[in-house]
Amino acid sequence: MSVMPEIPVITRFAPSPTGYLHIGGARTALYSWLHARANDGQFILRIEDTDLERSTPEAVQAILDGMNWLGLTWDEGPIFQTHRFDRYKEVIAKLVGQGKAYPCFCSKQRIDDLRETQMQNKEKPRYDGLCRELSASDIDLSKPHVIRFKNPKDGVVTFKDVVKGEVTIANKELDDLIIARTDGSPTYNFTVVIDDMDMKISQVVRGDDHLNNTPRQINIFNALGATAPEFAHVPMILGDDGKKLSKRHGAVGIMQFRDDGYLPQAVLNYLIRLGWSHGDQEIFSMKEMLELFDINNINKAPSAFNTDKLKWLNQQYIKATPISELLPHLQWHLDQQDIDLNNGPDVADLIPEFSERSQTLDELAKALTTYYKDFEEFDAKAAKKHLRPVAKEALQRVKSKLNALDAWQAEAIQGCVNDTAEELEIGMGKVGMPLRVAVTGGGMSPAIDLTLSWIGKERCMTRIDMALEFIANRESQA
Repeated sequence: MSVMPEIPVITRFAPSPTGYLHIGGARTALYSWLHARANDGQFILRIEDTDLERSTPEAVQAILDGMNWLGLTWDEGPIFQTHRFDRYKEVIAKLVGQGKAYPCFCSKQRIDDLRETQMQNKEKPRYDGLCRELSASDIDLSKPHVIRFKNPKDGVVTFKDVVKGEVTIANKELDDLIIARTDGSPTYNFTVVIDDMDMKISQVVRGDDHLNNTPRQINIFNALGATAPEFAHVPMILGDDGKKLSKRHGAVGIMQFRDDGYLPQAVLNYLIRLGWSHGDQEIFSMKEMLELFDINNINKAPSAFNTDKLKWLNQQYIKATPISELLPHLQWHLDQQDIDLNNGPDVADLIPEFSERSQTLDELAKALTTYYKDFEEFDAKAAKKHLRPVAKEALQRVKSKLNALDAWQAEAIQGCVNDTAEELEIGMGKVGMPLRVAVTGGGMSPAIDLTLSWIGKERCMTRIDMALEFIANRESQA
């Protein structure tokens, strides 16, 4: 008894370059990528750019940037549909020659009128097949026309969707869809079939907004004598208000998440959980994703995007990622803040302290600013509370002690603060808080001794002088 060879796993991600890489598309890419990688298969990146009016080079680059940032590498591609027009024309001619497709000369006005009448009669809008059986003498290809696929009139299309289960659509619910426009350019539902057939795609993972297209595409596969791939239609991602995810919910483009300070590993981890789960586990390494992910376990219900949960997850990754791996991602945000790490302490000393309180890399970069760049003014609220005339003597005295230090170390710095408080017979906070505001510009920082040791002696002296001048101006205006 012979054993049939297993079909190689080949998946694809096929976005249209009409905007940024949406987070829903990124999840589709991730699921397709994981399925291919976990099964020693291939992952193809295909750019469906047949919409010539809306497709742009900038959008193509946004897709490539997003995929590269996420680390979703492809084995073949990017393959552009606009480079395959000769192939599409070849197959269209074949279908027409076999009587499986036909030219349609109906004007746009006739189609619009037909649909309007059907809708008024509460009928499903569809082409009525007027040109389906034209005789050869009635066909004049010099006149404007489209090419329609001759969809079967009878029977049903049944397929087993990995997510939805068995789906059955009656052919009478489908009309003869256009596969080539008047200008000869092919349409989505046609090109996707030819590409999936030629590229031997085994599984198609895509949003369930494509579910209605699937029976049409299966009929084209059948007409070409080809086997359709297995389909997995993934439920949409909703906003936390239950509505379709859009810009009003916050970032939806993948590179915006980079700009907002998220690590790609955290975004991937969050995406995999938007429609798939493994018990109660929240954090997955890439190794675990590859070992545990199964497209057969994708949830049937839509998932709601929760920014707070993503921030929590991102913070876990910031804290757990080795500094050497974190820095390349942090550098972009440091550049945005104009921070030069050569102009201050070893950042490796600061990151463990600040990663505990930073949910994003943007927050982390901003928290590091005061240790590498001078500020021009104090936080108004912190200065109003702590840089008051009553703090003047404490600042003068602690500055004198700090300036006399030979070794600028945390222990010695703390000793100066303690001695000042003891000499003035005041609480530690009445020295530490004005000093903190003076050297950081605000009211929040790690322990005062560490903070000053990182900022450096010269910078601290300059900033304390700036605080004393602030207090003096405040006194003069009183």
